[in-house]
Amino acid sequence: MANSFIGRDMAVDLGTANTLVYVRRKGVLLDEPSVVAVNDTTGEILAVGHEAKRMIGRTPDDITAIRPLKDGVIADFDATEQMLRFFIQRVHKRRYFAKPRMVICVPSGITPVEQRAVKEAGYQAGARRVYIVEEPMAAAIGAGLPVHQPTGNMVVDVGGGTTEVAVISLGGIVTSLSIRTAGDELDQAIVTWMKKEHSLMLGERTAEEVKMTLGSAFPSAQEPEAEIRGRDLVTGLPRTVVVSAVEIRHALEEPLHAIVDAVRATLDQTPPELAGDIMDRGIVLTGGGALLRGLDERLRHETGMPVHVADEPLLSVALGAGRCVEEFEALRQVLVSDRRRA
Repeated sequence: MANSFIGRDMAVDLGTANTLVYVRRKGVLLDEPSVVAVNDTTGEILAVGHEAKRMIGRTPDDITAIRPLKDGVIADFDATEQMLRFFIQRVHKRRYFAKPRMVICVPSGITPVEQRAVKEAGYQAGARRVYIVEEPMAAAIGAGLPVHQPTGNMVVDVGGGTTEVAVISLGGIVTSLSIRTAGDELDQAIVTWMKKEHSLMLGERTAEEVKMTLGSAFPSAQEPEAEIRGRDLVTGLPRTVVVSAVEIRHALEEPLHAIVDAVRATLDQTPPELAGDIMDRGIVLTGGGALLRGLDERLRHETGMPVHVADEPLLSVALGAGRCVEEFEALRQVLVSDRRRA
């Protein structure tokens, strides 16, 4: 009986910004924004993922594009469950007998109640068993770190809703810190800055684009400029301003400072033996935030430690959770255990 399920076990990186689904023996089959568009009058789901993301900030009154996860945890349970079910069905065409085992990633600072909500969403979406793995652990495995050896590995996972900093040794998290300052906060900081300095109102999608094109954490030789469009807060009309990378770096200063502080605080809590290992091996940077230009330089500058960006920072967590599915018995100890039988 068990064999018939082998090909269908899956791992889900349920992120604030993107949800990735890894299917056993097939790899990452789905990578879509964690957005759901709902018709408020009927309550039906109109679009999920890429299609729904295009609707953010552009919907008429009766349609709302919502992001069901906030700060790495479930903010809207029904929408999360519907979204999960939709993604699972998209991966499994033969849906009537697919009841997979599922490994879901959660932030390390999550409360038991929030953890139960994630599990429940997994069961409601059709899983046979739900296992939980902490994001920094999955990120470390996905980035190829030797997590089971008695050496210190430090991983900094800057996602959409949370930044996870953890030191891992012997297959467990020795010290970790999860802060709710990450990609979303960086976008918000740009919105606030443009409002204050240029009286210009930006939408969240524009802010995200500005972060990706102009954002940086450390001065570099090329400091590009770009035109940014928004609504003038004084006249209420559309207006364009030219902004440079230097200015956007000022805008991002506060959230970046919080991320650097989290890394410092974690190093401060690390046992000396492991701190010595990290000095040799360096810090590994994963998550979408690892793509912010100069973030590795900035951390190197502030901590004096070597910093490496993972090969595929956006996929690290999903690949790590996927490894837990592929090598279930070997990696079972890293999963947060649970007694429920579905």
